[in-house]
Amino acid sequence: MPILNLRLSTAPDARQSAAIAATLSQLTAQLLHKAPELTSVAISHLDAAHWFVGGPSLQAQGKASFFLDILISDETNTAAEKAAYIAAVFAAMEEYLGALHEVSYIHVHDARQAAWGYGGLTQQFRAVRKALQQP
Repeated sequence: MPILNLRLSTAPDARQSAAIAATLSQLTAQLLHKAPELTSVAISHLDAAHWFVGGPSLQAQGKASFFLDILISDETNTAAEKAAYIAAVFAAMEEYLGALHEVSYIHVHDARQAAWGYGGLTQQFRAVRKALQQP
């Protein structure tokens, strides 16, 4: 159900990307209760020389950074669950990226169920269909 778009200030590395994607999928299942088989992770990279925080580039600061934008259906997680997720993701990214700039962002984007979906069906349609199938 969720789509995770992750931007890293590091050079592309297929092994690291696979490990990060697995960790993010696991945290998303564990803390946000999302189905792993429906979780998508897209990772892109931007050279640290072209990523600026507080003026200087990350390259000049000797730091790494990331921006994670995760799209989930609105009202499917509590504020406490999202806070725990943000803390866990930041800690995991610090393990992967090393000298991580504190100004690394995680955006849990709560989207209206009627406004997004996959496979040609909205999340709202899927939720209603699921509710109708319950005994």
